[in-house]
Amino acid sequence: MKLGLENITRLLTALGDQQKIYFKVQVAGTNGKGSVCAFLGSICNSAGLQTGVFTSPHLVSITERIRINGVDISEEHFAGIATKVRETAEDLVAKAELKYTPTFFEQVTAIALVAFADICADVAILETGLGGRLDATTSANAEIAAITQIDYDHQEYLGETLAEIAAEKAAIIQAGSLVVIAEQKPVAAEVIKNRCAEFGIDAQSASAVGSKSESGRLSFSTVKATYRVASLGLLGKHQVENAKVAILVAELLQDRFPITTQNIIDGLENARHAGRLEFEGKYLFDGAHNPAGAKALAQFLDESVDSPVTVVFGVMESKDVASMAMALFPKAKNVILTHPDNSRAMLPKNIAAMLPNGLDKDHLEITATVEEALQRARDLAGSDGVILITGSLYLVGEAKKILNN
Repeated sequence: MKLGLENITRLLTALGDQQKIYFKVQVAGTNGKGSVCAFLGSICNSAGLQTGVFTSPHLVSITERIRINGVDISEEHFAGIATKVRETAEDLVAKAELKYTPTFFEQVTAIALVAFADICADVAILETGLGGRLDATTSANAEIAAITQIDYDHQEYLGETLAEIAAEKAAIIQAGSLVVIAEQKPVAAEVIKNRCAEFGIDAQSASAVGSKSESGRLSFSTVKATYRVASLGLLGKHQVENAKVAILVAELLQDRFPITTQNIIDGLENARHAGRLEFEGKYLFDGAHNPAGAKALAQFLDESVDSPVTVVFGVMESKDVASMAMALFPKAKNVILTHPDNSRAMLPKNIAAMLPNGLDKDHLEITATVEEALQRARDLAGSDGVILITGSLYLVGEAKKILNN
């Protein structure tokens, strides 16, 4: 990983700055980025717009990161652009016009931005990879900046305080940006407010969007319209806040594109997001990878899952294991710690060592591999139990690949 915009900006210029020919939305934040992108992509697809969505990470195939009109980019299309991007990068390095070979994420970002130009996209929706100020997606200079809930995560890169983390993410806001902000903790809200004031921007806040549930239906109200939704396509009560952000962004897009109220309703109802509160038979996948995500997952288990739960849990290094475990493990009948096949994954014995005192460890087991963990989970869960795979999207992806095979 090499954070910074100089390399990716130079690479995009050499590729023809094709990202300038379509309208862009960039979504940053700690939790909910991918969900907002999923809602927005679904809304734009419902409106019949040529739509590109770039998200990360992927679960099984790298092509999942680039979706065109709701479908993963083809392997052939991806490979063709990847070759062009690689050759361009190598040529720039050979000429000493780049300081280093662009990173994996920089190259995949470039591939996505070129792919969206290939289809003559109306709008591209870009999920920020990490932070915002120095993230490769920020080089696209999106016209709309959306910021979801900000919380603690990736402190080794973004800073130890909430204010520092918020400043990194708020940096996607530039002069002339149209801005939508999710409801925030006071410290983060103040940082974002100051960033907007610096450029004289009047941001729209999702806290101003009314929401209520009546007769089994959700209702969202803005100054422009009321949206009555049968149910959100993404599970969990926390998705209400992400839907509010998506609605406000969609209303900004209405000034440029023919998006109707019904398009927005259909988009909210039909949105899908793999690996986030996703059921496949008895398996529940959720990539909760920080304390806020773990708390949202725990709330979902309380409200929506009646069967006994066996948790398969694995995380990357530097995560706040104690807080995540305190939120999730008391909801489980059994917990299996495991090790995803990733160089940054934390060893199960180290996860166990970080568990707080007072947490019941009588039904805790350690396995060396994800495949072993899944087999053990099936034995423990029996016929009526739910197997929850969580802690990291890398774990979710590896588990999906094993189960699909």
